[in-house]
Amino acid sequence: MKRAVFPGTFDPITLGHVDIIKRALPLFDEIIIAIGINADKKTMFSLNERMAFIQQTFKGEKKIKVQSYNGLTAHYCISENAQFIVRGLRNTTDLNYEQPIAQTNYKMAKVETLFLIASPEVSNISSTIVRDVMRNNGPYLDLVPKAVKK
Repeated sequence: MKRAVFPGTFDPITLGHVDIIKRALPLFDEIIIAIGINADKKTMFSLNERMAFIQQTFKGEKKIKVQSYNGLTAHYCISENAQFIVRGLRNTTDLNYEQPIAQTNYKMAKVETLFLIASPEVSNISSTIVRDVMRNNGPYLDLVPKAVKK
């Protein structure tokens, strides 16, 4: 079974995340959307809210599981028998950030990272931008799936 992990904080999940997940689905038997727990990171939405947003967004998609995890993504991949990590890239800044992480994950766990380039219509979206728009009562509905409500 080809299993992949799509890790992130998903605070909140955006249409950019959805784009990458939908395009990765045909490549794998299962994708685990894995919400990393980072005690140092202050999130806008609780873990339960973020899990619910993702579960609602992909309701009925049998190839997707939603879980949370602590610790290193490489260790989580080993525990879940996942051979791949899926990451989305919006620009070269993302690549420069993601490349050494991917190399380290491979060295630690022999897990390959598959990079998908964001579709042009969502390449400007990040959770950071979405949170800023939401905090300032801006129009965020075109940036997130319908499940995400303030």
